[in-house]
Amino acid sequence: MALTPAASADCAARHVPVATAAKLDPARAYNITELIDLAEQNNPRTRIAWERARQRANELGVAKSAYFPLLVFQVIGGDQKTISPFPVALEARGYNSVTIPIIQPQLSLQYLLFDFGKRGARVDAALAEKIAAGANFVQANQDVAFQVATGYYKLLTAQERLAATRETLKTAQTTQDAAETQLANGRSTLPDVYNAKAETAQAVFDMESADGDEKISRVNLAEVVGAEPSPDLQIDAMVNAPLPDSLTASVDALIERAVANRPDLAAQAAEIRAADDRIKLAKAEYLPQIAIKASGAQTMIWPSPDAGLLGNANEPTWTAYLGLEWKVFDGGARRNELAAAQSRRREALDELTEKHDKATREVWSAYIAFRTALKKEQASVSLLAAANESYNASLEAYQYGVKNLIDVVTAEKQLAQARLSSVSARSQLFLEAVDLEFVTGNLLRSLPKATKVQAPAVPPTGGATP
Repeated sequence: MALTPAASADCAARHVPVATAAKLDPARAYNITELIDLAEQNNPRTRIAWERARQRANELGVAKSAYFPLLVFQVIGGDQKTISPFPVALEARGYNSVTIPIIQPQLSLQYLLFDFGKRGARVDAALAEKIAAGANFVQANQDVAFQVATGYYKLLTAQERLAATRETLKTAQTTQDAAETQLANGRSTLPDVYNAKAETAQAVFDMESADGDEKISRVNLAEVVGAEPSPDLQIDAMVNAPLPDSLTASVDALIERAVANRPDLAAQAAEIRAADDRIKLAKAEYLPQIAIKASGAQTMIWPSPDAGLLGNANEPTWTAYLGLEWKVFDGGARRNELAAAQSRRREALDELTEKHDKATREVWSAYIAFRTALKKEQASVSLLAAANESYNASLEAYQYGVKNLIDVVTAEKQLAQARLSSVSARSQLFLEAVDLEFVTGNLLRSLPKATKVQAPAVPPTGGATP
């Protein structure tokens, strides 16, 4: 894809997008890069932005056409009857009637020579709007890519949550088996068994709920990609993908990157340039314009008077003149047009301020969210390890009769919560890293990443790889 507003606008001007729907292979596991590529080609939003960029490019062509002369070919054919008064001494009736058939092919030329910058302002405004449309096209592609990434990680979270609920069901079943064994050995009570069965039933409920959420996430992701919404979409689970573990730039550097690279800010800056040009255009309306107008024709007539004879004619005819047009009074139309153009410029400046503040806020939020997600993921690893050890120790103590079932169930709930926390923290860390690239305008671009991933483990020198 074209990565700059100007390149995107030029690309849209030369090509017409083809409306397609993505065809997904249910037997294939798609990674995030493949899904983004499919979405860029098939999501309707990218085609809508493309067509709008193409429209702005065509409007620029219309504005540039004002620099060329207007040439019109015209053919006139007709029949005319005229009556001319004559003195009675010459014509007894007091008039003479003449019928004049005529055919006149004519070529007319109109060329605006000077207009005090009116055409230039119109072209510059159209060019700025074309660049703005190109920036909006880049923004649309980034939005779609971010939607795909968000849907992908939500599906990944749903899949890992489903896997966690299955593990929790196994844990609950283990607890129930232990309670039933203790009851058979006379070291437990029937309420303990019922309590363990209730936890198992709850685990089944949670698993079924997670299974439904996972299928819905598949449907949502398929729609974002531009395919027929369906739960048949398969993704690469990224089991061995290294996690982001640090930032590569300070928050101030990330804010500077966002201001320099975000396409929505680039589009708004182009809108301000267009507003400036519209003001120039409105001011130029107060000034005159000079134009050449000329026409050449071959006039063929053969008049037929009702008395006497007239000759036929088949001669070239022409007109040419240089004219100055200066609008003196228009009822306030130019004054109001200038005021409206100045108001639109102030509006565009205020929108730029608002978007700049929004970009700064979003970078700060993404920066803080990534650091928080990083700490949560690190804490979730310790939490899961501690919860797993706590459950195993509680279960073993219960089997030896040292602890009661309430302690085991409490440890089991803590382990289930720790599994879900670990799942959410891992996926959230990936998503926050993508969000940081999105809010700084670097998504789908080749600038250095805002985050870096964990370095792969290096085996000891001279030793066997474990």
